[in-house]
Amino acid sequence: MTADGTASADGPAQAGGPAPVDGAVPGIESVPRLARWLAAHGVPAAVRLPSAHLIAGGRSNLTYRLEFPAPSDPGRLVLRRPPLGHVLPTAHDMTREYRLISALHGTSIPVARPVAFCSDTEVVGAPFYVMEYVDGVVVRTRDQAAMITPDQARLVSERLAEMLAAIHQLDVASAGLGDFGRPEGYLRRQLSRWQRQWELSASRDVPGYAELVARLEAGLPETSEGTLVHGDFRLDNVLLAIGADPRITAVVDWEMATLGDPLADLALTLVYWADPGDTEWADVQVGATATSSPGFLTRAEFAASYAARTGRDLSGIGYYMAFGCFKLAVVLEGINARFLQRKTVGEGFDQEGKAVPVLIQRAHRMLDSDPL
Repeated sequence: MTADGTASADGPAQAGGPAPVDGAVPGIESVPRLARWLAAHGVPAAVRLPSAHLIAGGRSNLTYRLEFPAPSDPGRLVLRRPPLGHVLPTAHDMTREYRLISALHGTSIPVARPVAFCSDTEVVGAPFYVMEYVDGVVVRTRDQAAMITPDQARLVSERLAEMLAAIHQLDVASAGLGDFGRPEGYLRRQLSRWQRQWELSASRDVPGYAELVARLEAGLPETSEGTLVHGDFRLDNVLLAIGADPRITAVVDWEMATLGDPLADLALTLVYWADPGDTEWADVQVGATATSSPGFLTRAEFAASYAARTGRDLSGIGYYMAFGCFKLAVVLEGINARFLQRKTVGEGFDQEGKAVPVLIQRAHRMLDSDPL
């Protein structure tokens, strides 16, 4: 966390110091070139060079906080671009992400106000977009959860269930997102897509992977509902205003959003959710371990709260949670590949590869018994 406990509109906390104003920072090849582009796209104060701070916490797209010197200060902005190095086909599409937050801004789903999109790779080295900074607290670890009371933790849990339900209940046609994805056959396409990503990313043989794919193929649901899905919804992908009645100030990290099966979205949230005594999850540090702290709903309680708000049948959630483990294993293997190529920016990437075999085995257990 930053010293004042705040976070940016698309990532939790500052890492490292500002970029030299006349030089480069990893992921931003030229701060002066960026400043000129911003000045030409509606940020007049950007004629004065900003400082760029890498925001830590994310494991995929890179996010930076931009700060401008006085007296011409447009306020803090946030820049988001694809990761360095090993980027998988169809992943990290800045155009889609910018379109989505543009559509959601002003709806019941809180997101940062979009500012501008750039497809010119000569500006910072990759396509990127800029949005306004949103204040909020990110709660990821048990240490960070110590800042809130058990009563607040329970309310935060309920707000999360409420927000996920709202995402899945959004009128996508009215929001201009009716063509944002193809809900029909979503899970089958996802299974094929993540298998291809694994083949492009895998750096080793992982026991149980091939068997898991076969089980997922055999158990694919015949039909599914179609809604907007976030694709990576979890506690540390929202910014919070903590008080007597906590609220979500922004939902962040929309890079995997599409139109698809809402139960797959819920299931991945449950995969991330750590219950008290869930030592296996704490050991690999996937997701927000804060949910195992006093006051947070349990995984089963969170699922029940979501079901009460949506009326959805969760009897088959075990398959979806196994699918979520599979998807997350592939994502983390891709991150591990970038780490091995020394193309990651920030700290903690040496841990991602350790989680992959744990996720594969966890998926098998979810298929074997009721995970809730």
